[in-house]
Amino acid sequence: MKTTKDEILLVSLRLFAERGYDAVSISMIADEIGITKGALYRHFVSKQEIYDKILEKMTELDAERAQEDNVPVETKEAQADSYENRSFHEFCCFAVNQFDFWTKNEFAVAFRKMLMLEQYKSHEKMKQYQEMICEGPVKYSEDLLSAMIKEDKLNDKAKALGARNLALELYAPLFLMIQLYDGGADRDELHERLNEIIGAYEKRYKASYEGDISKK
Repeated sequence: MKTTKDEILLVSLRLFAERGYDAVSISMIADEIGITKGALYRHFVSKQEIYDKILEKMTELDAERAQEDNVPVETKEAQADSYENRSFHEFCCFAVNQFDFWTKNEFAVAFRKMLMLEQYKSHEKMKQYQEMICEGPVKYSEDLLSAMIKEDKLNDKAKALGARNLALELYAPLFLMIQLYDGGADRDELHERLNEIIGAYEKRYKASYEGDISKK
């Protein structure tokens, strides 16, 4: 069977997540796939290129997830008008779905673990971890919630709390549930609990409540 670039990326990512980027060589990647180094070099010129393509693919997967849940794909700075007229309910559903994505999608799971392992090794890796796993999602949520506040889609309690605090309140249980899953907790139980928590969050802050994601 012909080796594809996607196969090389996934195998490389698994190895980076298990052993660390610096500990993995091109030879190790080729051996794991069952091809020669020469065959691998026909697809990628270096290990760094593989790493860069992994980042690109993860960004593409993130964009696909956003499109599926009808939330903005780009940052507010890149596409401000995409943050207008968005549904608070759909955004809350997106937050729950993110748990499934980061714990079920093979590429996303390995990517998350790789960045967690690599974040303390360089300023660049720490920046990538923050942008894709921590501060980036919080800032994205903050921008979207800020737009909803301006459009009066959230109630006075939400407005008093502010978009930043609302974003942190939403993301904190999601991040925690992912960590608990990594520690061996049951995924279905965690999903159910997160659904309840974010369902209550939606009830608490929606200007005119029309549904409950915990009933979905």
